[in-house]
Amino acid sequence: MKIKNTLKLSVIGLLIGGILAGCGSGETTENEEGVRKVKVAYVQSSKPVTYTDEKGYATGYDVEVLRAVDELLPEYEFEFVGTSDDDLLLGVEQGKYQVGVKNAFYTEERTKKFIYPKQFSGLSSTGLVLKKENDQIQDLEDFASAGFTLAPIAANNAQYTVIDEYNKENPDNQVKLQAGDAFTVDVVQWVNEGRVDGGVIIEASFDRQVIAEDGPYHNLKDDVIYQEFAVIKTWPLFNKKEQDFADAFDVAMKKVMEEKKTNELSQKFYGKDLFELLETVDR
Repeated sequence: MKIKNTLKLSVIGLLIGGILAGCGSGETTENEEGVRKVKVAYVQSSKPVTYTDEKGYATGYDVEVLRAVDELLPEYEFEFVGTSDDDLLLGVEQGKYQVGVKNAFYTEERTKKFIYPKQFSGLSSTGLVLKKENDQIQDLEDFASAGFTLAPIAANNAQYTVIDEYNKENPDNQVKLQAGDAFTVDVVQWVNEGRVDGGVIIEASFDRQVIAEDGPYHNLKDDVIYQEFAVIKTWPLFNKKEQDFADAFDVAMKKVMEEKKTNELSQKFYGKDLFELLETVDR
């Protein structure tokens, strides 16, 4: 009798363990109508690109673009999951999330781990944060020529790739590029303290931190400046097993762009329509 009871408890334990493992595996579900529920990871502290607002609602440019895509894909139901930069990349790679949005640039290295769809989803103004006294620096060429120091960038951060590509194209006038330990560093503070001469930052982050009245560095609005050096396409990152999902995204994303919803969302979240500069974008 004791053996039977022990076996019974073992079987129940295995069943429960299997159910719990399935719940945490990132596997998707499909309801009776054939609608597949997929997890969309977003960085929840990167306003205005992706963030969780004061009411706990997922929003931001990248999130709202994916919502527009979701409306055109009745066979899918998107569940937005807020997380960090590092967890998003690892989670999408491992299948915990089916897709992630984080103002991601295209890099050859990332194509080994993720599916990049054919359709990009946004544009990002990328530039340098500098002391106001260095406003003569207009681009990376000027920065390199001046021999200025750059805030370290993690090697797995696509901003590192952007600078590395510039250096390879300009071997006689390279930016001093240093790989950092953290995915991002507080470049505004580093520049203000004089630890470095400049740092790479996207305009949306500079505006949120410095220009916005409630920004943590709004007190530095007269001391530091933003100098754009490129407008770069951004993409959602899909898990390697999600080719069908990525293909469906491409069809819907093309329609979203044709309907100018991306232009409207760019104006709403960035204060300007970056798509007006699309013809000048070469990356």
